[in-house]
Amino acid sequence: MRLRVTYHLAGSTRTAAATARDLAFEQTVELPRDTVPSELAARVAGRVESVRAAGRGRSRAVVSFDTSLVCEDVPQLLNLLFGNISLKRGVLVAGIDWPDDLLAALGGPRLGIPGVRDLAAAARGPLLCAALKPLGLSAAGLAELAYTFARAGIGLVKDDHSLVDQTAAPFRERVERCQEAVTRANRETGGNTLYLPNVTSDAAAIVERADFARRAGCRGVVVNALPAGLGSVGAVSRATGLAVVSHPSLAGAFFQGDHGIAPAVLLGDLFRVAGSDAVIYPNVGGRFTFSERTCVAINARLRGPLGPVRPAFPVPAGGIDAARVPHWIERYGADTVFLLGSSLYAQPDLERAARRLVEAVKRHSHG
Repeated sequence: MRLRVTYHLAGSTRTAAATARDLAFEQTVELPRDTVPSELAARVAGRVESVRAAGRGRSRAVVSFDTSLVCEDVPQLLNLLFGNISLKRGVLVAGIDWPDDLLAALGGPRLGIPGVRDLAAAARGPLLCAALKPLGLSAAGLAELAYTFARAGIGLVKDDHSLVDQTAAPFRERVERCQEAVTRANRETGGNTLYLPNVTSDAAAIVERADFARRAGCRGVVVNALPAGLGSVGAVSRATGLAVVSHPSLAGAFFQGDHGIAPAVLLGDLFRVAGSDAVIYPNVGGRFTFSERTCVAINARLRGPLGPVRPAFPVPAGGIDAARVPHWIERYGADTVFLLGSSLYAQPDLERAARRLVEAVKRHSHG
């Protein structure tokens, strides 16, 4: 079985054909064609399957790779797709045709949409998530916010991606205080809010932090997937059994128009097969620059059929207006987690604003 990758390449079909041949060897044997024994090249080097004009001075090339080269390893998958060739220009990973044997080997989300729904006791309808911020608050202050959101009925309460182990809110103290606050709110209201701490760290610490969160009573965690290494997502999931919500920090470095990895491929396909149960991305109209078409494409790649891989929740974020959430439910559908921050914090009464949002979503979902 072969992994077929569609690259958009700068230049005419003649120029792109040469680039594709270079790419096929650079990404595998890493030697010029004329220095590689023909038998080895036939067995190991990538194969250029097609090169066609794509308009506007671009070409579309399909290059296939033997799936054994991935070694069932997410970091090697990224290296094979875009390793050395990322150092050149005018190369965009635009699509991936996944063979089922590779998907089965990589595994994808352990829980996915159905499993996260079970954890959140939310059999139907969209989920709401609130972010604990800003950086600099004490652990006690963040716990009070977590309690407020849980009292209001927000289903998921997550650490902001910048909360790590700062002196103001050390990791262990923050996790224990926030989990206790959410547990207390659930006990008072009969709710089932989940607290998701950010466990991002280096390879030696990330699983240890996730395990601490599990022992503290957390059912899921947040991982900054690219800073930590995309392979860390699956490592955390396998080691702890926790749900993993992946944050897109650093992903913008890949989104350079005619070079990089297309957002739907990186945040949709690659984050999903790496083991993300939910993936945060910047929604259109917020602080960032994604188009609605791009957002819809990410949603489709996260939730659509992908061999044996479970679907993952899309989590639009990055400045969603609480008043516009019903509109986005209509646009994106019920299998979506809506992450809010600024538009709630801007309100004079945070708990009342959160309650209004919860009630508006309930009315919309049951209307």
